[in-house]
Amino acid sequence: MKKVLSALLFSALLSPMAQAADYKIDVKGTHAFINFKISHLGYSWLTGRFNEFDGSFSFDEKNPNAAQISLDINPSSVDTNHSERDKHIRSKDFLHVNKFPDAGFESTRITHEGDNKYKVIGDLTMHGVTKQVIIDAYKVGEGKDPWGGYRAGFSGTTKIKMEDFGIKNVLGPASAEIEFQLHIEGIRQ
Repeated sequence: MKKVLSALLFSALLSPMAQAADYKIDVKGTHAFINFKISHLGYSWLTGRFNEFDGSFSFDEKNPNAAQISLDINPSSVDTNHSERDKHIRSKDFLHVNKFPDAGFESTRITHEGDNKYKVIGDLTMHGVTKQVIIDAYKVGEGKDPWGGYRAGFSGTTKIKMEDFGIKNVLGPASAEIEFQLHIEGIRQ
């Protein structure tokens, strides 16, 4: 009887982990985006995105606090729809991609805030600096796709101060902060 109870208890403790589903972020089908916007001198918004990134996440509706996400970002893929500006952003004045060719995000904790809202806490690495950031996220939806797979999608935003990541060449106080907008759709593996 003790063995049966021990086995049931062990199974109950592991069940939230066992039910978590792993998802590959759908970058091949371009159903995922890492966009950003920053004030241009306080007069307008400059928007852009990173065209090359990859990652995965784990999610279980019954145990959302056990979710995880990992992203690898190629900073040289920055795209603001202006080649000369992109070249400048890649330079040592900003991202310095020759010295810092990698960027990424790794969640350390995710908390469910109710109503499909989440706080995603994790480490953002950019420009050779790793800092903790908080992403305000929400689940857009999940379900079967037309190709026989199963998908889940999330969106989120976070703001960072560029100086916190060692990027000092800002264009005045209105341009010191950048907002990231993440739109992530994953295919269950």
